[in-house]
Amino acid sequence: MSTQAVMCERRGGGLWLRLNRPHALNALDLETAGGLERGLDLAEAAAEIRAVVIAGEGRAFCAGADLKQVLDAGPDLLAKLGAVFDRVESFGKPVIASVNGPALAGGLELVLCCDLVVASRSAAFGDAHANYAMFPAGGATVRLPRRVGVARAKQLMFTGVTLPAEALAGTDLITSLVEDGQLDGEVDALVATIAGKSAAGIAAMKALVDEGLQMPREVALRRERREAAAYIRSADFAEGIRAFAEKRRPRFAGSGGNRDE
Repeated sequence: MSTQAVMCERRGGGLWLRLNRPHALNALDLETAGGLERGLDLAEAAAEIRAVVIAGEGRAFCAGADLKQVLDAGPDLLAKLGAVFDRVESFGKPVIASVNGPALAGGLELVLCCDLVVASRSAAFGDAHANYAMFPAGGATVRLPRRVGVARAKQLMFTGVTLPAEALAGTDLITSLVEDGQLDGEVDALVATIAGKSAAGIAAMKALVDEGLQMPREVALRRERREAAAYIRSADFAEGIRAFAEKRRPRFAGSGGNRDE
């Protein structure tokens, strides 16, 4: 399934959603937002899809919101993009950003909503809003400090500077930094690793981590113990224990057909 603005491709256990406006450096418009939503709908409905990958076509990941459409439909576009970003962040399956070039302004904000970020050495990141007296509306003031630290987030926001991926490799923004030309292969390998795990277990862990950050420590710990007690009764847990005892790889439902070695 593809739209003009977002190409969807099934690759193993992953669904790749590739922003497809290279002439505009994949700037985000209403059509792009709709394409991302439809891609997430598809991934949500298909048990065999174990992770979503968001990537960019051409030389950029995403240069931010389409400024022409911001002028024409500003509040509507910002509201639509905000809803899509929130859905990416809370999506029940892992979401991976595959960053091949600049991720600026709204493009950076989209990256911040992803669970894992694999970047090539030619990737670059910047908030960029201050360069033209614009203001973040896709979550940068909230998510960026949590990923790169407060002072580094303020640097990016106050100066509008764009930093190369290597400068942010030591922060929580970038999960893996790879050589140019190896990006797709690295992401495919990451998806394959995730696809071999328990989907229910991964989904529960993602929810606990994300929601636990907003809870007092004691409340989050109690919730983890409740979830663990429930998960112990699951079929996946039983299969994992059997596989450990039998010295084989576990075969979880919908895990892409893991085979014994």
